[in-house]
Amino acid sequence: MLKFRLLFGPVMAVLFAGVVIFGGWIDGSLTATPDDDKAVQGTILCIVIALLIIAGQLEFGRLAGAKKLKVFSAVSIPGSILVATTCYWPQFLKISPEIYLLSVAGFTLVGLLVYQYIGYGTSGVISNCGAGLFSVIYLGVFGGFVVAVRIEFGVWALLMFISVIKSADIGAYAIGSFFGRHKFSPRVSPGKTWEGMAGAVVAAVIVAIVFAASSAIMGWWSAVVFGICLAFIGQLGDLAESMMKRDAEEKDSGKSVPGFGGVLDVVDSPLVGSVFAYLFFVCCCR
Repeated sequence: MLKFRLLFGPVMAVLFAGVVIFGGWIDGSLTATPDDDKAVQGTILCIVIALLIIAGQLEFGRLAGAKKLKVFSAVSIPGSILVATTCYWPQFLKISPEIYLLSVAGFTLVGLLVYQYIGYGTSGVISNCGAGLFSVIYLGVFGGFVVAVRIEFGVWALLMFISVIKSADIGAYAIGSFFGRHKFSPRVSPGKTWEGMAGAVVAAVIVAIVFAASSAIMGWWSAVVFGICLAFIGQLGDLAESMMKRDAEEKDSGKSVPGFGGVLDVVDSPLVGSVFAYLFFVCCCR
């Protein structure tokens, strides 16, 4: 398992960074002054997010199916994608993000209810529609904060966020595998240890300081706080997904990513961490 993670982890990181940087080159986000950026930014990232949401929704549907729940992918997938791209469309559509988001949420709920009515009638209305809405919030809202970081703060802020939180994952897994003794959350994830958490913090802080030293995103003291907080929040994001898997009595959300499991197993920490990262950038980087 460890060798697969050490192999595929860096490969996925390089590919993601390459795609994000290419997208920034396309829309002008790599320029020194934000005023030189093109009007519409984040198109490439939104495409990547959409593809990840499709895979994540299918995996979520499988987990929900283990609990006899129906997730209506025909509604939840487009709903999640439209919610995740809330900050993208107002760049060229004359609509406020608030009205857009409320409209998408309303139509998604209507779509779930119609699908339920046609396919299942009154059987499992609350549980099925509730599961569908949860999937849209989990993948769509959290994904939307990732897009917001990219559009509002640029390529390097997004890469800093993703690099810091995934470095924490790697640090936690590597140190925990070799030195882990004291369980961090035995009820949800017996493999997590406080030693692993220490490894997550050290790795996250180091990467955050590197980004701070090589760019003007934030000062190094802010980078230390950023790294510590994301290390803990990232592990909480992993625990949140672990709760879903344990409820469904599954070890992994899927088998599409060697050494990691499924797409949800890869994106769980960045999804939950995206809210904190966005708010941190708003408070400290403006």
